[in-house]
Amino acid sequence: MDRDATLSDLGEFGLINKITAIVSSTAPGEDVLVGPGDDAAVLRVRKGHVVVSTDVMVEGRHFRRDWAEAADVGHRAAAQNLSDINAMGGRAQWLTVGLAAPADLPASWALDFTRGFAEECALVGAGLVGGDVSRSDQVVISVTAIGACTISPVLRSGALPGDVVAICGRQGWAAGGLAVLGRGFRSPRVLVESYRRPAPPYDAGPKAADAGATSMIDISDGLLSEAAHLASASGVSLDIVTSSFEIPEPLIAVGAALGADPLQFILGGGDDHALLATFPAGVALPDGWTRIGSVSALPAGGQSTVTVDGASYDGPTGWSHF
Repeated sequence: MDRDATLSDLGEFGLINKITAIVSSTAPGEDVLVGPGDDAAVLRVRKGHVVVSTDVMVEGRHFRRDWAEAADVGHRAAAQNLSDINAMGGRAQWLTVGLAAPADLPASWALDFTRGFAEECALVGAGLVGGDVSRSDQVVISVTAIGACTISPVLRSGALPGDVVAICGRQGWAAGGLAVLGRGFRSPRVLVESYRRPAPPYDAGPKAADAGATSMIDISDGLLSEAAHLASASGVSLDIVTSSFEIPEPLIAVGAALGADPLQFILGGGDDHALLATFPAGVALPDGWTRIGSVSALPAGGQSTVTVDGASYDGPTGWSHF
């Protein structure tokens, strides 16, 4: 195919046929009874609880084509949905994608996006089983992930006073990369690449569930922001201890260059898709998890709060869409 061909040149069904050819090569498995090409996919669920998550990515809001290649955007789109299933203590198995794009978008962009998406899905053994394409003024991507939990899903609402707060995965790296890109730079490269292609700890969710995690959440918008969701849903308060974090050298370098406290990337940054969870105090944390705080009861008539080192925090706590 001519790399300069646009979606208009290829046509709707020409694009669908090429996407289907890419998806079919990923061999989604015997539990996919009907895959791409029909009105709907048909899937077989053998046991456990079915878990479903949907996310939307909008060009200019969640990604920029001058900051990341199409394959990178594909990896990111898949990762944020796979991570949501991971945060329930489950494993994603199937995904569908809706792609709306301008007619003059290079068809190669859509196909490279699909390849990146499929590559990320393959990391957990998940398959792309369907979707839709449409025309729009900008690129909009909607992804639905379907998975399963073999034991009861871990919700946001189960944290109890006396629990410990723990994290697994990189945190603050993508935020550092975004800050660098926003200033027109491309280094430290490790941070920029962390923003372009996150590395969620895909095995951590099921392991946390097996270990008795009482609540869990994917850190997509910011550590303190997600901690507030846990606290509110559980009717408790959380305190985060900053000495628990080892600030990596690249974040220190970016903080120095931008005149910012590098800790703010860790506390308020998102897009790394680390996991935040609470565990009973007597439970041994699974490999890869680090204790970073504690859970306490609310005072009579009080409201859920998230404090940092025992005090209120006035720095950025995370991303808000509105």
